[in-house]
This record gives sequence, structure tokens and C-alpha cells, in this order.
Amino acid sequence: MPDSGGERVRTGVDGLDEILHGGLIPERSYMVRGEPGTGKSILGLHFLIAGTEQGETSLYINLEETETDITQNAASLGLDVSDVEFLDLTPESTEFTEEETYDVFSPDDVEREPVTETITDRVRELDPDRVVIDPMTQLQYLAPDQYQFRKQVLSLTRFFGQTGATLVFTSQAGARAPDDDLQFMSDGVIELDYTDTGRTVSVPKFRGSGTRSGDHTMRIRDTGTAVYPELQPGGSDVEYAMETISSGVPELDQQLHGGIERGTVTIISGPTGVGKTTTGAQFMKEAAGRGERSAIYMFEETERTFLKRCSSVNIPVAAMRDRGTLSVEEVQALELSPQEFAHKVRTDVEEEDTQIVMIDGINGYDLSIRGDDSELRRKLHSLCRYLKSVGVTVILIDEVSSVTGEFEVTEGGISYIADNIVFLRHIEMNGELRKVIGVLKKRTSDFERTLRNFRITEHGITIGEPLTNLRGILQGTPEWTDDESK
Repeated sequence: MPDSGGERVRTGVDGLDEILHGGLIPERSYMVRGEPGTGKSILGLHFLIAGTEQGETSLYINLEETETDITQNAASLGLDVSDVEFLDLTPESTEFTEEETYDVFSPDDVEREPVTETITDRVRELDPDRVVIDPMTQLQYLAPDQYQFRKQVLSLTRFFGQTGATLVFTSQAGARAPDDDLQFMSDGVIELDYTDTGRTVSVPKFRGSGTRSGDHTMRIRDTGTAVYPELQPGGSDVEYAMETISSGVPELDQQLHGGIERGTVTIISGPTGVGKTTTGAQFMKEAAGRGERSAIYMFEETERTFLKRCSSVNIPVAAMRDRGTLSVEEVQALELSPQEFAHKVRTDVEEEDTQIVMIDGINGYDLSIRGDDSELRRKLHSLCRYLKSVGVTVILIDEVSSVTGEFEVTEGGISYIADNIVFLRHIEMNGELRKVIGVLKKRTSDFERTLRNFRITEHGITIGEPLTNLRGILQGTPEWTDDESK
């Protein structure tokens, strides 16, 4: 659907505005729905404060929480509502202590007209640019039936549109007060939810414009609300040179016919302790020599251990970091959603001009998804597609469970994502555990199909000549056909 022209009304939450392709369409009505505690009122406050910061008039019509409670809750999140106008229609405490009964008329007959008149009078007085009604469903109890409630809501939304105000109203649906009619009458629906993996926001309806689909992560922190949109595959393609990136190890470059190409995805696969992370860091060492910036996101190792280990094998990670050519960040998988991690990577790439991104490793990243293998493949595919579209070279570290024995390339079925696959393997030779390296896949060029000895020494990575007489390693039964090769 083509976007409606004209300037948008920003919600005050950057990630949400991105999902809405810039914000809300002016002079329309939007519904924010969700269970109690999902953040509906807080979202409304962000919307109103964003208006006051631009010199607009914002009006909060509160029907459930008192102005005092709202102000205190906002302050706890660092939100200043001092410039927001309030119309407090919550029941007074005297209504509980004093008996007020209507013997002849029902409550809706007595109370509905004063409430609607109070709202319209206040709006005419202030002429607000933005209005929040929290919650709209409270008005349902003042209507004698659903027909009258629908009529009342339609009249209100049209009234606000005629005054030039953009309306956001909340809904707290229940068995006795469904909000299906409100969804139909609104121009857009922003749905908040709270799942086992955290808060989410989605936009199932938005008249006059497209939106970004999916369930997007939402966090409520001490500094307010943050939304992390689902990363869409691809993104805006950026022109970049399709050049070959050297590893700095001549023998590895020979195996890769020069190296790996910029803007491709490389999986470095192998069992624990075989040298996968060190091999990935070697590409970053070479990139630092060209003045390029790289970033490593460590899901399975501490930064301290990584720095110490690299310094002992002639990869000056600490110096690279100090010069600004490398960023090393530990990631707590269970504390971040895939959307938050993608946002972190995207920010680093777009604001710091990062050229190489390494994720170490895929198993730890999988924990943040807390889904099945298909979900892992989808999220990882989206992230890699985005990075490739902006010319970033991606290195994924994938640990396979088998140390020796039957060969497996990757776990989780992610090999199709890779443009290049480099594998490392432990082998037993004459009662001694050794390592070999090989290339299994390279989309952009040919590659060497032999295995080579692989060692990590105090001087760095050392790779030997091709092991032309080694047979059976991919079947899990390596053997030599020539004694001299031993």
C-alpha cells in the first residue's frame, strides 16, 4: 500500500516511528490495545510529550488512573509531563464513601451527557494538537448498549478530527467489554503484548500507509520506552567494491583463492578448541592494518579471556581496540531479544562504519531466540541479508558437537546462509591429536579442495602444505596412503 503523503506525527518512540514509516498520520484516531501492564499509558505519554517538545498542545483525558498517579509513574521513567494538559475524569473518593444511587434513571442516563460535554468543552478551550483518552473502553460503562457506545465513539473521533487533533486512545479489552468495534472504528491499531520472551508491539491495522510487519521487541526501562523493530532482509543496498579480503595467512588465502569477498557471509565451523575464533580474528587483524573497523559480538566467551588468548598468539586485539579498529562486546544471550541484538549491530555499522562483523558463536545467539531451528535460520538470515546489503563482511563462528568421528558442517541447518564455509577439524595421527583446515564452499570463485595441517603458535596461525595423501577424514576414518606423509 502506498504511503499517505504529508508529514507524520511522531510518537516519541524512535523504533515505533520506524515501524510506522515515520509516525502517525495527522488528524486521525489510533487505538493502543493490550492487557494490563503492557505499557499502553506509557506509550500515550510518550506521544503527548513528543508534542509538547515541539511546542504543540497535548491533552491527556484520564478515566481510570488519577492525574497524581500518572504524574508519579511518568517521573519514575524519567518522563516530564509538566507541559501536558490533563482532564481528570476519574471517580472522586467521595463516590465510594457517600451513597449515590439513581432510583429513576440508570447511571448512563445521568452521567453520559456531563462526561461528553466536559470533554468537548475542554477540547474547544485548549484546541489541542494531540489527545490521549485512557482508556476509551471506560466510556462503554456509560452507554446503555453497544449501539450507543459505537455512536458515541464515532462522534468523538470525528469531533477530534474536525478540530485538527490527532487522537490516541487505549483499550483494555475483557469478556464484559470487548473492543472489536473500537478496532473497526480506528484508523490504526497498535497492539502490545507480554510473552514468555518479553514485551512485543505489532501493528495489525494502519489505514493510508504500509507498516513494518512482525512482532517487534519493546522494553520499558528507567529512561522510558524503547522499541526494537524486526530487521527486514535486505534493506537499502549500498554500492561497494567487490574486492577480496585477505586473511594475512598466505596458505589460507591460497585455499580461498585469494581470501573472502567483501559483503559475503563466512561460516567458520569446527569442534571446541580447534581455533575457530582465532581464525576469524585473523581476518580482523588484517583489516585493522588497512584501517578498517571490525566488531566482535561474543556470546560464549568473556572479553578478558579473548584478549588474553589473542595476545598470546600474535593477534594484538587490545591495541586494535585502543586504536578504534576493533570493538569487542560480550553479549548476554538471554538478556537480549534478536531484535535488540540486530539493532545493536545495525547501530554499530551505520554510526561507526564497521566493515567486518563476527558473531561468536551461533549457539549462543540461538539462546536469545528461544525458538526452534527454523526461527534461528530466519533471524540469522535476516541479519546477514541486511549486513550484506550494506557491504559488511560477516563471519559466523559455529561449534559442532563432535570432536572426531563423522563429519558435520554446521548444526541447525544454517549452511545455506553462507557464501563461504571454512572448517577446522581434530584428527588423530600416530596417537597424537592434530588439527586440519579446509574449505567446503565458496560461491564467488573456485577454492582449494585439499586439507592442510593447522597450528596456532605464539607467532600466530601456521598452515602447512596440502595433505594430498590423507584420505577418509570426512567419513570420520582418516588414514594415510603414503608413509612419507606422516
